[in-house]
Amino acid sequence: MSKQMSSFWAPVPKPSSRLARYRALSPHAGVHVSPLQLGAMSIGDKWEKFGMGSMDKTSSFKLLDAFYDAGGNFIDTANNYQDQSSEEIIGEWAEERGIRDQLVIATKYTTNYQRGNDAIRQKASYTGNNVKSMYLSVEASLKKLRTSYIDILYVHWWDWDTSVEEVMNGLHVLVQQGKVLYLVNVPISMLTGTFVNVYRWQGISDSPAWVVSKANQYARDHGKSPFVIYQGAWNVMLRDFERDIIPMAHSEGLALAPWNVLAGGKIRTDEEEERRRQTGEKGRMLTNPSWERNETERAMSAALEKVAKEVGAKHITAVAIAYLMQKTPYVFPIIGGRKVEQLEANLESLAISLTPEHVKYLESIIPFDAGFPTSLIGDGKQYNFLLSNAGYFEKQPQEKPIVPDDD
Repeated sequence: MSKQMSSFWAPVPKPSSRLARYRALSPHAGVHVSPLQLGAMSIGDKWEKFGMGSMDKTSSFKLLDAFYDAGGNFIDTANNYQDQSSEEIIGEWAEERGIRDQLVIATKYTTNYQRGNDAIRQKASYTGNNVKSMYLSVEASLKKLRTSYIDILYVHWWDWDTSVEEVMNGLHVLVQQGKVLYLVNVPISMLTGTFVNVYRWQGISDSPAWVVSKANQYARDHGKSPFVIYQGAWNVMLRDFERDIIPMAHSEGLALAPWNVLAGGKIRTDEEEERRRQTGEKGRMLTNPSWERNETERAMSAALEKVAKEVGAKHITAVAIAYLMQKTPYVFPIIGGRKVEQLEANLESLAISLTPEHVKYLESIIPFDAGFPTSLIGDGKQYNFLLSNAGYFEKQPQEKPIVPDDD
């Protein structure tokens, strides 16, 4: 190759910000995203009365700018967050900055996004997994986000009334309407009469593992678009995610988007808790009547502080995030918070490398029982007693998560 060609195709230098080192989303979605997602449930000021902090447009733009400037391109929101103001602020920010196509925006339908709208008396059509709720929500999200397409659309939670068939058929129609990597645009005249860029990938959140497997099998059998990412609650103190969700995701080739990664803000040092007590800042109380930690949460925070000192980390929150990212591949934690300094503290997680001993120690603080049938047949990481009694087997290695290098 000539010098001119070598210069023309010169690789981009490794960014100093680890947030700008992008990764393929999942085995079935090649879009490249930042390793952490910015969770936008705090963006807006409509939920302050329910125990959430308040972010006006100025402070929201400041946080979004800091995330983008550090290399972040993956933003997670929902149709109902902050009574719709989260999507509105993100849409205005992206339009004003002229960066919409540089971003991967994930939003969700299912929750009643008209909850706070007193002008709408009957709200039954604005919730659930059903097709009407789906289309009303998507149309509204497109307007609020000021965009012609949604990168990732989640089923927010499983409503137990709508069938898998209705959900997957409805989502597939939206894929056919939009810019899609593997499908052609098809005009659906009964719905729009024109081509509309709706969304590219779909995910599912807060739903049983069997629902996801059934849905993806239906998609494969009928030429529909499958789910490529799963979102759910997971942190070092709450590990139910590991029982069925992670094995299902491996089998289906799904990425994982854990929320509640810092246990609703309960992962903090004693010094931080005392500071909040003295200043009156307290903490999030949307889903918990008390902002203060209980005995178990204090014990885990102390363990994280011990590991942080051993690995040279400044923030125990960063250790908690690194723990999740180094447990299994294709994990993209959703990090929230309202302050730029909180974002910067969480970004430290991308530079932390934990040893197996660190992981074992952290997991010893709160016992976790995977339950049956794992207790009998194992989790597949090594051969169980039912196989090993028949011969000596060498296990093929499983795919491992990305571990930070030393720079």
